[in-house]
Amino acid sequence: MGGQILIVDDEEGIRTSLRGILEDEGHAVLEAETGEQGLGALGTHNPDLLFLDIWMPGMDGLAVLDQVQETRPG
Repeated sequence: MGGQILIVDDEEGIRTSLRGILEDEGHAVLEAETGEQGLGALGTHNPDLLFLDIWMPGMDGLAVLDQVQETRPG
């Protein structure tokens, strides 16, 4: 059984492609279109891995990573 993975990317095609690959490998996949949605998903889920787009409008992946590191050290 694979792990749970959160994809945060503003481009639907990228999320769809990654989802297909990861689900084929047995992973459960969550998606978020914005950094804010990604943080919201992290409030209710505890994924094993994050895919973060660093070039998104608004809160980008690096800002999400900063928030994650502040609230989930280690």
